[in-house]
Amino acid sequence: MTTIHPPSLEPTDIEIKAKHRKLWASGDYPAVADLIAPLGRRLVQALDIRSGEKVLDVAAGAGNVAVPAARAGAHVVAGDLTPELLRVGESRHPDLGITWRTADAEDLPFENNDFDVATSCVGVMFAPHHQKCADELVRVVHPGGRIGLINWTPTGFIGELFGVMKPYAPPPPPGAQPGPLWGTEDHVRSLFGGRVTDHEFTTATVEIAFATGAAFRQFFKAHYGPTIVTFRNIADDPARVAELDAAIDALAEKYITDGRMEWEYLQAVLTVA
Repeated sequence: MTTIHPPSLEPTDIEIKAKHRKLWASGDYPAVADLIAPLGRRLVQALDIRSGEKVLDVAAGAGNVAVPAARAGAHVVAGDLTPELLRVGESRHPDLGITWRTADAEDLPFENNDFDVATSCVGVMFAPHHQKCADELVRVVHPGGRIGLINWTPTGFIGELFGVMKPYAPPPPPGAQPGPLWGTEDHVRSLFGGRVTDHEFTTATVEIAFATGAAFRQFFKAHYGPTIVTFRNIADDPARVAELDAAIDALAEKYITDGRMEWEYLQAVLTVA
């Protein structure tokens, strides 16, 4: 496939993309994605993805949605800005017929109206420019096709976690919008406007097992790119590291009951007009 418009990245944009790729290649994001594997299956079910349909999974990582979509019989392209994640997905699932392709959610290398369905599960929400991503999702799906998204809400655990980390994290790039905004119905509606119809929004939770707040924090410090980068930013200040350790432990403990946590997300299923 070929893109219908040439990439037009400024030097600053190229630097931002490089940092973004490095962030998500840090640690072991597929191990984090394994915790939330039910979300991919839920999105495939909500979209009623059928055999023979052409599906694009945007910011696919190692294939949280791409894999169950392929198992449903769809022809799947899994695109992500971070090749390291795609290689993990391909090595895990070499026999599902998935096309694993490096692709920027803000500038997808696919033609107009090329797919029956486009999906993203806690992926596209982390690209800095939300409107560009929404525009691209609409562009690549034909009229009558579906867009399905799952994003963390600002008021749920992961949304709160980003709030706790923000004072310790490197500053976001100019013009970047907070990812958890994608977890609000009003924001999603504003991004897509009248270009989509039949909005179906569902707020739900996924259950995650962690015995203690400290156990959660240790796992995310070792595996989750944004947490790794945040702690790296304050590594030369032991007092701030201890502060953030304690804040994450306290937040996680608030959400743990009998060794289980509930992480809230917004699911959106939209039809392209």
